Amino acid sequence: MLLRPPYVLLIFCLLLTTRLSAQTASQPTTTWGTWHIATLLLPGSETSRFGGFAEVQARANGVFRQYFYNELKGGVSYDIDKNVTAMLAGGRYSTADYRELSAGPLNIEKRLWEQLLFNQYLDRIKFEHRYRIEQRWFTFRNGQEEFRSRIRYRLNVFVPLNARKIGPNTTFLSVYDEVFLNPRGPAFERNRLYAGLGYQLDAHWVWQAGWVNQTNYNPASFAQGQFTPIASTGKNNLVLSVIYRLNQHKGSPAEKLPSQPD
Repeated sequence: MLLRPPYVLLIFCLLLTTRLSAQTASQPTTTWGTWHIATLLLPGSETSRFGGFAEVQARANGVFRQYFYNELKGGVSYDIDKNVTAMLAGGRYSTADYRELSAGPLNIEKRLWEQLLFNQYLDRIKFEHRYRIEQRWFTFRNGQEEFRSRIRYRLNVFVPLNARKIGPNTTFLSVYDEVFLNPRGPAFERNRLYAGLGYQLDAHWVWQAGWVNQTNYNPASFAQGQFTPIASTGKNNLVLSVIYRLNQHKGSPAEKLPSQPD
């Protein structure tokens, strides 16, 4: 079944308007990086509402070259009901200089977060709202340590193209925008915009390929009689991700959205 024109228009408008707002005052870049994401997912079931995930991620400054960043993380989830899930998770994040990897990480971050996930279904259009609070501990190469906190909100829209629900043998579109807020200021820290195409092979395997733009914002300042406006830097990245779901459902499971835990 072909996607109806109104749904195509809705996704196009969402992508266009979010893209424009995300690039306000940003410096354009032609440099592309690469994100690789592999996730092992244990969803809640009819017999147990507890689930969890484990994930490994690697990022490169270029396309399949100049790797400099990796993540190892996992967490425990609890299905409050069929459309609301709570999660407690943590991870280790390592950032290096790709030009001198032998020198070790520039910094290592240890992170803990609490999260609520709400799903909404409007016919074949699926909405996912994700709210997250993070606690972050940094250790830098020079021995300096720092604590930061952050609030994140992500709106993810899924549209299956050849079925009304996302399940085995389903091709789907995924578009999301996520804002990162700093409680200590400046409030608006980062924006992340994603658009991709996915395929759920069976009850276990989900593959996605897409594009993500991540834009970081620096606050305006006034020093020595000179005003510096808000500045931002953005980077485009190719995203390749795979999810393996340990399906513990008996019988016909409810529809599960192929959300990336990142």
